[in-house]
Amino acid sequence: MDLSRRTFLLGVSAAAAGTSLPASRSLAQAAVDQSVYRSMYAPIDDDLYPIPGVDISRINPAYLRRVVRYDTAEAPGTIVVDPQTRYLHLVLRDGMAVRYGVGVGRSGFGWSGAATIKDKQEWPDWYPPKEMFEREPDLMEKMGELPGGPGMPGGPGNPLGARALYLWKGNKDTLYRIHGTFEPWTIGTNVSSGCIRMINQDVIDLYRHVPTGTKVVVLSSGRSRRNQMVSRT
Repeated sequence: MDLSRRTFLLGVSAAAAGTSLPASRSLAQAAVDQSVYRSMYAPIDDDLYPIPGVDISRINPAYLRRVVRYDTAEAPGTIVVDPQTRYLHLVLRDGMAVRYGVGVGRSGFGWSGAATIKDKQEWPDWYPPKEMFEREPDLMEKMGELPGGPGMPGGPGNPLGARALYLWKGNKDTLYRIHGTFEPWTIGTNVSSGCIRMINQDVIDLYRHVPTGTKVVVLSSGRSRRNQMVSRT
């Protein structure tokens, strides 16, 4: 697994970190950034199901994929999720990381700690936990009978999106996932029931770069890490 900065810079734009560009950046450069992001989040037509393109105008630019400086003691290849800033970092070498915007658990559904990716699935089936059925009794009407019990088969209508990474602690499934979403405008918000949701194009990119066995650290609210954008070279 190549975790060098150069590898990711080939596919990641270091676009502006806020909603406006610094004065030193030219309009031409801004147009290039927009063009790169439109390509990065373009429709995907060669997957099992078609994936719509993302209207990046509906997403805060800070939550679009980019390579950043990132100060952490975690080893390269580790995933670090910061629910406070709503960022997921894939740690690279030399103090760098790929940063993705995420949606995280709403009030009362957050969690923190270390886990391991035990499984990876493309277009995963969704099996809501029994606690969710208890909170939302009408949810059962949307389920079918799958091999694992009541659930929703993978596909465009599935809330797990195009990919899912399954988080375990030892031999126990945490029931939390890193997964895609067909509601990209929710990225950067506290909206889920504890899972970590990503733009489908981003979760596909992450899925390609992390194997099973990858360590995942979800920070508590007091451990937010500062990072800064990489300048173009």
